[in-house]
Amino acid sequence: MKGCCRMKISKRAQSIPPSATMAVTAKAKEMKAAGVDVVSFGAGEPDFDTPDYIKQAAIEAIKAGKTKYTATPGMPALRKAISEKLKKENGLDYTTEQIIVNLGAKHSVYETMQAVLDEGDEVILPAPYWVTYPETIKMAGGVVKVLETKRESSYKVIPDELKAAITGKTTMFLLNSPSNPGGFTYSPNELAELAKVLEGTDIMVLSDEIYEKLIYGDTKFVSFASLNEDAYKRTITINGLSKTFAMTGWRIGYAAGPLEVIKAMGRLQSHMTQNAVSFVQEAAITALSTPSDEIEKMRQEFEKRARYMAERLNSIKGVICPEPTGAFYCFPDVSSYYGRTIGGTRITGSLDFARALFEQAKVAVVPGGPFGCDANIRLCFAYSKEEIAKGIDRLEKWLS
Repeated sequence: MKGCCRMKISKRAQSIPPSATMAVTAKAKEMKAAGVDVVSFGAGEPDFDTPDYIKQAAIEAIKAGKTKYTATPGMPALRKAISEKLKKENGLDYTTEQIIVNLGAKHSVYETMQAVLDEGDEVILPAPYWVTYPETIKMAGGVVKVLETKRESSYKVIPDELKAAITGKTTMFLLNSPSNPGGFTYSPNELAELAKVLEGTDIMVLSDEIYEKLIYGDTKFVSFASLNEDAYKRTITINGLSKTFAMTGWRIGYAAGPLEVIKAMGRLQSHMTQNAVSFVQEAAITALSTPSDEIEKMRQEFEKRARYMAERLNSIKGVICPEPTGAFYCFPDVSSYYGRTIGGTRITGSLDFARALFEQAKVAVVPGGPFGCDANIRLCFAYSKEEIAKGIDRLEKWLS
């Protein structure tokens, strides 16, 4: 069109790739809608519905007219419910002023980075990592310092590795246990050893504990901030309701930590999103304060699927998959197939592997490259056992 101006896109926006997990899921949904028989192990989203008592609380809140603005950091009643939850379940004593409610834990992570990081501040990020972590660090002007982990140590950081990664510019250490993408969980002793490394430093810890309720076997979950007074003072604890209560679309998360950090996040949020949705906050109060066996039933089902998927993957020649101890992901090493040609496609890395598997066998997985570990792929097992079996059958046949 003559005279039309050129649309400018910021360098910041141009530098940020779309979420790999959501891109895979969107493509799989698109093909399913077109009638293609696709098995998707993409986005990390429980296949269970939100419990009825939580949905009813939101409906009642809407009917009661609770649809107005709330305090920026969240309703006092919700922050109180979160405070009580953290004290009872996690051994963490936070006042309501030390808690802020966000639009999902992803927003909590983003806002924490914006509140804490200055240009050039380094964040130690263990790989494999959730695809969103490095992007939120970079958007805040921080520098991502990837700390490679090993399969032999279940992709977990050991103290000497953490110590060696620290520099004079290190501002934060990012911890995710149980983890996305692999469901790897640190034991209380392992966390305590990492905490010792940080003593005497000014390094903050962002502890993303969104999968805390989804733990399997004899695994014991411990909040990093509960280890000791030193850990408590340096930690921002991130959590939410998406995974535990099957509330992904409700977008409700929260952060708890040092008062000055939470206040800074509140100032930012007052100019960004204001408050989380009012009637969703009402539902969150109900979720946190109502005893229910539905959550444990979901956890038990996920545990069965974790064991089944890991066993099936490990039975495939050339595939190595540590059994997850939490979350709902398997993260198998498929690199033994790199350098081969499958179905006419030369496989050089996880992206080729995932693309060829999708195009040829109609199975959607997420390549490990965006998670910082190109030897692997991620499969979510938040699907029925029948769907998991169908997808693994196709994968096994495709590799044979």
